[in-house]
Amino acid sequence: MEPLVVGKVIGDVVNMFTPAADLTVHYGSRQVANGRMIPPSAAVHMPTVQIHGHRLSSDLYTLVMVDPDAPSPSEPTLREWLHWIVVDIPEGCDATQGREVVPYMGPQPPTGIHRYIFTLFKQKSKATSGASPPPEARSNFSTRQFAASNGLGPPVALVYFNSQKERTKKKR
Repeated sequence: MEPLVVGKVIGDVVNMFTPAADLTVHYGSRQVANGRMIPPSAAVHMPTVQIHGHRLSSDLYTLVMVDPDAPSPSEPTLREWLHWIVVDIPEGCDATQGREVVPYMGPQPPTGIHRYIFTLFKQKSKATSGASPPPEARSNFSTRQFAASNGLGPPVALVYFNSQKERTKKKR
């Protein structure tokens, strides 16, 4: 939990919570670890997100990915920028087994180092289509408000990585 406090993920995006699930996120062979730097070019495609547990469990989860540093960490006027929402992910499976509500969008940090946060919530029941329509815009999303509106309660797992704009090679 300490990296989440030091990285201001707790506070900026979620409140303090007690981890209750095991979540891993991989971009190819790179595992997301709190504060690890992953370049945007390595995160263009949807990651592999695994919720570890018993495949026989009936528990379902919601995954939300946001960037709280949009457009810049010093002036995050678009906080939080929504990158992805997947609902109804069965325990013991990966996110592809869930239902994508907001399509994946890879990191595109214009300036500074941005945090990209994967927050996992345990659902009380199967998400009903249309019960909570997807947000109209990706900007100024609120993970807290989304969780409250959908009766999700506190997060059960969270992991984040950092990314910054890559230098482009100038052609001669």
